[in-house]
Amino acid sequence: MQTKKETNVKVVTVAVFVATFMTAVEGTIVSTAMPTIIGSLHGVSLMNWVFSIYLLMTALSTPVYGKLADILGRKPVFIFGLVLFTIGSLLCGLSQSMIALILSRVIQGIGAGSIQPIAFTIIADIYPIEKRAKVIGLNGSSWGIASVIAPLLGGFIVEKLSWHWVFMINIPIGLITIGMIWIYLIESIEHQNTSIDYKGTALLVILLLSLMLGLQNLSNKNIFIPIVLILISIISLFIFVHIEKNAKDSIIPLELFKNKTFVIQNLIALLVSGYLIGFEAYLPTWMQGVLGLKASLGGFAVTPSSIMWVVASLWAGSLLKKYAPNKIIYISLFFLFVSVFGLILAPINAPFWYFLLVATVSGIGFGLTITTTTVASQSAVKPNEIGVATSFNTLCRTIGQSLMVSVFGIVLNQKMLSGVAKNKHYTMDMMNKLIDPQTAGQLPHNLLPGLKQILFNGIHSIYLVGLLLIIFTLLLNLLEFKNNDLLKQTK
Repeated sequence: MQTKKETNVKVVTVAVFVATFMTAVEGTIVSTAMPTIIGSLHGVSLMNWVFSIYLLMTALSTPVYGKLADILGRKPVFIFGLVLFTIGSLLCGLSQSMIALILSRVIQGIGAGSIQPIAFTIIADIYPIEKRAKVIGLNGSSWGIASVIAPLLGGFIVEKLSWHWVFMINIPIGLITIGMIWIYLIESIEHQNTSIDYKGTALLVILLLSLMLGLQNLSNKNIFIPIVLILISIISLFIFVHIEKNAKDSIIPLELFKNKTFVIQNLIALLVSGYLIGFEAYLPTWMQGVLGLKASLGGFAVTPSSIMWVVASLWAGSLLKKYAPNKIIYISLFFLFVSVFGLILAPINAPFWYFLLVATVSGIGFGLTITTTTVASQSAVKPNEIGVATSFNTLCRTIGQSLMVSVFGIVLNQKMLSGVAKNKHYTMDMMNKLIDPQTAGQLPHNLLPGLKQILFNGIHSIYLVGLLLIIFTLLLNLLEFKNNDLLKQTK
């Protein structure tokens, strides 16, 4: 008699951890390598697209994968995402231009959209509820571990090998993970009568893409292009709302937006995530372009924030037992104000240890805010809407990062263009070389101080925009009053 195969829980748990770790490393290691990539491919003006297109594709594909996982099962959807991520990584590694790299990041981002949400779903499937929180916490720790390893690994790869290997290392890891899930995850698929909101999904893609393209082209001399794109996004929004009202199984239920707490908490998550991408994407550029540090040290500047994020998340858990979410947000905003003012007031010759302190404070603010807004948005909805609420919270955070990285790119490019225009000896090609420590030495020594000042001014402007985001977050939180029912639910 043939024995029925069962899931090997330990092996699948390791596979899920490795998959989560792989995507966690991706963000920091690309930030570490970005100055070298810019120098190699001469693409400082397109730098933000490498981040934003990946984030946007991840955000857009996440809710679709959630629907498919209910229909087809977790295993095929998870493997499909891993295959796409691996193929995207291969194409990124083979890229010889910024355009090719950005297009490859589209594929990589679509694949990444399945990994995090399906990973948590698989954990929920194979572990009883009393063990689930501990395993989810263990899986989440991969982000903290990645924050320590990624800058060192990225720096080593860039300095000893080539930036192409930053993406190529995902290929063997991805293939091994696919094999582990394929062999050891056994699931009985129960087909559910769930439909995918194709019209809503398509309109959401059009809405976000046109909005981001419109923002990206604001610096274009032909103002007609961004105006048309933004108009398309507004029209798409109205059509999207109309269609979702009548959709049988809408990708984003509109009833959720009638809940004040849910709306405010997700807007707070969106704004703070916007500042987060500015912090993580441009601090390594500051370290390498202005301070002239190696890639490994430049990326390591953001590591304390990731470590303290994990610590702050645990702290948020205990605070939620005692206080309403809006009160905890005030605490987190204190740390974020200290963080952003620390970057705005930093002089051009600020030492490396100073940024480690700023990153430590930033991590506490990020950890408290994101954990609190996630729990609060879940607690603000009905039990049968928690899954949708969590997915929307993730979507808001990713949209915040996607849109703001476009805005930050415009701010930096405009500052550098105006700075270069003021001196006939400066060119944008020099700015590309300055950002890459390996090519900065090729620049005339007498021009370095002026070029560094231009880059310094540009990055400072990014954090002035970041300050506005934190101020808007504070104003939003003032609208959120203590809700006794919500407080009881979070206890």
